Amino acid sequence: MKIVVGLGNPGKEYENTRHNTGRILVGLIEKKLQDKKISAKGGPASGWKFLTPDTFMNNSGKAVVALVKNKKDLKDLIVIYDDIDLPLGKIKISFNRSDGGHNGLGSIIKSLKSEGFLRIRIGISPSTPKGIVKKPSGEKAVLNFLLGEFKKPELEIIKKLSKKVAEIIEMIFKEGREKAMSIYN
Repeated sequence: MKIVVGLGNPGKEYENTRHNTGRILVGLIEKKLQDKKISAKGGPASGWKFLTPDTFMNNSGKAVVALVKNKKDLKDLIVIYDDIDLPLGKIKISFNRSDGGHNGLGSIIKSLKSEGFLRIRIGISPSTPKGIVKKPSGEKAVLNFLLGEFKKPELEIIKKLSKKVAEIIEMIFKEGREKAMSIYN
């Protein structure tokens, strides 16, 4: 089974926050791929599981470990999440790396006892016209930024990314992560 996880926090109060970028995208992507499945019987989304954990971000690993039964399953796991170090709308695919300070990802790595899975990082920070990230500094400012709601134009950028992220996921599962990373990174 192919597993696509969108990180975020459950609950209405977190629905459109920057930290819920993974949840937002997985909701949109699942719909796109399920629509394809309906239009092409047994299409791209057959055998896929889309997960938006009902746990809070820092406990995401509990939900993921229930689906990943052994180390072989790691090759079929993709985790989508927000990345404060990337400019808004930038996508970066990575594999077998540390959590980079992201607590949700850290929880998954700890629960799986492995970093050996694919991640699709989605930039959420404002940037200068030259693409230099302008992220907040200080723990409290970062937390307020992450838990702050997207402005309407920012949310539209994230929603528009869903088509591209769906294409990336399909390519990863059909043609391999190396090809997807060479095209989309």
